[in-house]
Amino acid sequence: MFRKAFRYRLYPNKEQQAGLAVQFGHARFVYNWALATRNAHYREHGTDIGYYALKRMMTDLKRQPDHVWLKEADSQVLQAKVEDLDRAFANFFNKRARYPRFKKRRGHQSVRWPQRFKFDGDRVYLPKVGWVKTVFHRPLEGTPRSITVSKTKSGEYYASVLCETEVPVLPNGKPPVGVDMGLKDFAVLSTGEKIEHPKYLREAERRLKKLQRRLSRKKKGSSNRNKARLLVARQHEHVARQRSDFLHKLSRRLVAEHGTIHLEDLNIRGMLANHKLAKSIADSGWGMFGRFCEYKAEWYGARVVRADRFYPSSKTCGVCGCINHDLALADRFWTCENCGAYHDRDVNAAINIMNAPTAGAAESSRPGRDCKTDLPVGKTHASLNREAQAF
Repeated sequence: MFRKAFRYRLYPNKEQQAGLAVQFGHARFVYNWALATRNAHYREHGTDIGYYALKRMMTDLKRQPDHVWLKEADSQVLQAKVEDLDRAFANFFNKRARYPRFKKRRGHQSVRWPQRFKFDGDRVYLPKVGWVKTVFHRPLEGTPRSITVSKTKSGEYYASVLCETEVPVLPNGKPPVGVDMGLKDFAVLSTGEKIEHPKYLREAERRLKKLQRRLSRKKKGSSNRNKARLLVARQHEHVARQRSDFLHKLSRRLVAEHGTIHLEDLNIRGMLANHKLAKSIADSGWGMFGRFCEYKAEWYGARVVRADRFYPSSKTCGVCGCINHDLALADRFWTCENCGAYHDRDVNAAINIMNAPTAGAAESSRPGRDCKTDLPVGKTHASLNREAQAF
């Protein structure tokens, strides 16, 4: 059994929007209160407060005269927020995320119901909100376990239904593939295929600049400024949806066609420190692509392997293992001096990634010597081989 989420668009009426605003606001308050309580307790006592202790404290908080209004929200929604904070701290201590931060009123809002939600035709029932119109563009699969309702910065509402379902395992015996990530081409496969980089953010930059200039000219606090802010938010969300759709389709295709997918173990956070390339790297979504491949591979019986971060995949000859220490970034094609093989830099890197040691393993011990970065003028591989044999 696997857990799979299904996301649907919600269309609440004005009364239901007000009800959801109550749930969002009260849940945000509880999350921020719990974070402040944990921070203060650690500063004073040097120890952390557990999840169950915080839940008991929240129950006592709701009984206080100054916080009776918290009873307007569904109790399970508030408890889920305390659980979310506990998970956020667990991710921080496991070095999967940053330290938890306070939630803002204008940011992305979300609440989760673990129980008591229902479905009926084109509607979904949310406790203390009612039956909300929903567009089910695809059927639910499996048993629903929870529902998370979110509101984007542009004011759109979505429901994400987490279900336990059986996922059919795809046939085994499919060939492995190495994937070299890049900025010119999004990915180059060891099969020789080059997947074009869509560059959605770059394509939307002109419109974004225009919308942001309009936003900067509006008076702060005015309704016109809020309208301009929504237009900017919608454009950013459009770019994010385009990128997510592209990455979902590509990762699903690779999992369906290959039994093992070999990816680079990239230090994306470190690469973002290069301010000349940071925007292009962030627009690529390499980290998201890796996560998509990993969970889909787990679903369908495939496997994702990470190559060692320090393995010189571009500089290593995929035929003989000779390492070209002088290979520059501008050299897109090069010739191995040891065996005469002529390489497309990215295809050769993808082949090496497929055969590279896994992340954490020692670097390849195959010795190599400096190689030329191109063929001599007027020479071909055949002529070089004939000259070598003549000697």
